[in-house]
Amino acid sequence: MIGFHLGAHKKFKHYYQEIVCGYWKDLFPKSLSYNRFLELQQRSFVVFALFLKEKCLRKCTGISFMDSTTLKVCRNQRIHNHKVFKGLAERGKSSMGWFYGFKLHLVCNEKGELLSFYLTKGNVDDRNPKHIKKMTKQLFRKLFADKGYLSKALWGMLFADGIQLFTKLRKNMENHIMTMKEKILLRKRAII
Repeated sequence: MIGFHLGAHKKFKHYYQEIVCGYWKDLFPKSLSYNRFLELQQRSFVVFALFLKEKCLRKCTGISFMDSTTLKVCRNQRIHNHKVFKGLAERGKSSMGWFYGFKLHLVCNEKGELLSFYLTKGNVDDRNPKHIKKMTKQLFRKLFADKGYLSKALWGMLFADGIQLFTKLRKNMENHIMTMKEKILLRKRAII
């Protein structure tokens, strides 16, 4: 699984059957069938997440970008019939509309390297101070985010930790002075 995610392959089935069971047969002599591997793959989620947290996260460079994305579990029409994540997933709203599932919160540096991540239920607010505090523990200097992170309380909490939060302004807000470099970095938010 790690080799697939670090490589440039697009389809896991081809990767497993051709590379792992074919070319690397001597490295994995007791490899399972593809279907059995998919069944057992779920059990390694916690170990895989811990590996990612410990080995794959990079260091902060002073410029960071934060955003969240939805992880939809099923279509909205099938919410009431869905049983796999019942009790875990929740209905939430994003800029793209209503969904049922989870939210993945990410922080990366200006090179696109992952600094931190957090997985929450779909109905959790992006500005939740508990989650933001955990994600920004290793950050310093400047943090760029979208309008979903606008909050005086969040800004004050991050400023106390030595982090300056930059977001675009809403229509009814008064303008604050930013340098040209900060305005350009705010446009670079799409790197995440």
